[in-house]
Amino acid sequence: MRLLIVEDEQKTGDYLKQGLSEAGFQVSLVRNGLDGHHLAMTEDFDLIMLDVMLPDVSGLRIVQALRENHNHTPVLFLSARDSVDDRVKGLELGADDYLIKPFAFSEVLARVRTLLRRGQAAPQSELLQVADLQLDIAKRKASRSGAKIALSNQEFSLLELLMRRRGEVLPRSLIASQVWDMNFDSDTNVIDVAIRRLRGKIDDGFAAKLIHTVRGMGYKLDDEQTDA
Repeated sequence: MRLLIVEDEQKTGDYLKQGLSEAGFQVSLVRNGLDGHHLAMTEDFDLIMLDVMLPDVSGLRIVQALRENHNHTPVLFLSARDSVDDRVKGLELGADDYLIKPFAFSEVLARVRTLLRRGQAAPQSELLQVADLQLDIAKRKASRSGAKIALSNQEFSLLELLMRRRGEVLPRSLIASQVWDMNFDSDTNVIDVAIRRLRGKIDDGFAAKLIHTVRGMGYKLDDEQTDA
């Protein structure tokens, strides 16, 4: 699950990103409204956490613009303004929930999970399978031909991305943004190293290889044995 946090208070933003990342979410954090609006309109997120009082563009204006552009990503407002009028205005403009600062992280996590459940009109499959490879999202377990595979959190996220987009060639830049939440630097081999390690766990010892390199383009996972 991908979350976008738009929060100008450094301590609050860092606190939320660390806690939600440790809870298993992929978190992008920006500290102003313009960047938040741009990311919300150009990338896919499962939930947006939006501060109301941003220094450049009001969170109220951002959510209004999203809804006017038919972007219905769930929005959780964060605000120190706790009057009934403020909360009503935010909800009327299209926010899905409103959380008053200061807040306990346990409440943040509960609100996030509730909104994500509510927002999944067509829930993604919790059990992914390609050939004899299985990935149980809820239980965080992977196996091939019934044999368990031990994966790190990033390896699990990488495998989930590849399996959900089975057959698609995924460029390194997309993998970097989706799994590592970073811009791809052509001088780094972090993606190639991660793929090599994952391939060792998934494909070594099996005649049918599932992870394929598409030279000059990226990587894909498929059970079609057409790539070198």
